[in-house]
This record gives sequence, structure tokens and C-alpha cells, in this order.
Amino acid sequence: MRSIPMADQRQFRVGKYDVIARPIPGSAHMLRYTVFLDGRRIGALASVPAESDCRFLEKPPAVPPVKLFQANYRPGRPKKSASAPLPGLDRTEGG
Repeated sequence: MRSIPMADQRQFRVGKYDVIARPIPGSAHMLRYTVFLDGRRIGALASVPAESDCRFLEKPPAVPPVKLFQANYRPGRPKKSASAPLPGLDRTEGG
């Protein structure tokens, strides 16, 4: 692992968060902004973080569970064993 010279990195604070900006390896201009809270790394970004970005890294919002794809719902031609459609119902209506 290559040590990074102090001249190549910047350190600053955003609210209560410490941010260290270091060059991204293999990139000429881009920096990796690593965010710390109380000495613990909570994430990294490729753009200058605002305080709201740091709060999002600290406590991301709850994500609902993924719904499984329903493989049994296949619109199209009905099965041979299906009952005849009721008169008066139009399948082309949305709803």
C-alpha cells in the first residue's frame, strides 16, 4: 500500500464530521472524500460532502424489503381450463 504524502491530502470539518480529501488512485483530478465521525469512518464520496450527505452516511433511511417477482401472473391467452369471461367486462380498461 502506497503512503500518501501530506501535501496531496486536505482535511476539513463539515459540522461534527471530519473529512479527509485524498486523490483517487489512477485519476488526474478527482478526490475521494472520506467522512469520519468520532474517529470512525462512516463512508466515502467522490464529491464534496454537505452536512446532509454526512448525516445520510451516518444513518441511512430504512429501505422496505424487496417484493418478489410474481411469476404466476402472466397476462395473455387464458388456459384451457379457465372459465369463460363474464359478459360486459372489458379487459382493455385500466384499473
